[in-house]
Amino acid sequence: MDHTRTKGEVTVLYQKLIEAWNHRNAKAMAELYTETGEQIGFDGSLMEGPEEMISELSEIFGQHSTPPFISKVKNVRILGGESAVLRAIVGMIPPGKTELDPELNAHQTLTAVKKEQEWKVELFQNTPAQYHGRPDLVEEMTEELKYISNQ
Repeated sequence: MDHTRTKGEVTVLYQKLIEAWNHRNAKAMAELYTETGEQIGFDGSLMEGPEEMISELSEIFGQHSTPPFISKVKNVRILGGESAVLRAIVGMIPPGKTELDPELNAHQTLTAVKKEQEWKVELFQNTPAQYHGRPDLVEEMTEELKYISNQ
């Protein structure tokens, strides 16, 4: 197995997911998941399966001005020939602002599986990176993402 190629393919899958979010396209996001795929949102909400994702995400995009993600892939681990885990950090610049809002920083984890020669999302989790009582870690993450947002 070519691990470099596999890591690249999983990274592309993640980038497509982020791009779909950034374009507020619920259908494009949902199409990246397996039929049993799950998404756990920033607020802890769970969406199961593409149909529920389309419904829930369409409502979110329709009711909220969701800022785009600024993301950095930290690592991709191959779990076997047909599965991998990607971990990334993200931040957001809220509408009307010019700087990242550290309160919106998050860790993202994507579990991908290869189905019929195509990588799909089995689980995507977006966890707030609040680092309670450790403001230096919040600042460090924000600085790392600022570098990405300025490129």
